[in-house]
Amino acid sequence: MYSGNLKIEIELRPAGASDLQKIIDLDARVSGLKKKNYWVDRFQNLNNKDASHIIVVESLDPAHSKEILGFIVGEVRAWEFGSRPCGWIFAIGVSPDYRVQGFGEKLFDAICQAFKKDGANSIRTMIARRDQLNMSFFRAQGMMGGPFIELEKSLR
Repeated sequence: MYSGNLKIEIELRPAGASDLQKIIDLDARVSGLKKKNYWVDRFQNLNNKDASHIIVVESLDPAHSKEILGFIVGEVRAWEFGSRPCGWIFAIGVSPDYRVQGFGEKLFDAICQAFKKDGANSIRTMIARRDQLNMSFFRAQGMMGGPFIELEKSLR
């Protein structure tokens, strides 16, 4: 467990097929939701799209060797209604045991660089209004309200 002053040697790298279950488990721990089908689909998209990315932060520390400490997922997309191609972040998660060490920022910077390489000039995401943890994180990265408004209608 994170002690507050622990420094771990890490590596940021693209996720591989052998990371799938580790990411499923970490996401369930971070989000409280089990989303195996979502992650299987994400990994399939990773192989089928040039501008799709899953990046992980992995511990190189001998005591935690090859442990996935965090992940970020996104791709470059173009949407209707006048949206130019931009990078979209779909998910980010850092183990609660290793937060406040800059891993989220490193993942965010890595995916921004990947999106730039893919030709994107901006980055977007959507979060729930009540999700203060992610709201604070993304605002700290310089993100703010964008030019589009999400509209929703219940189908019940």
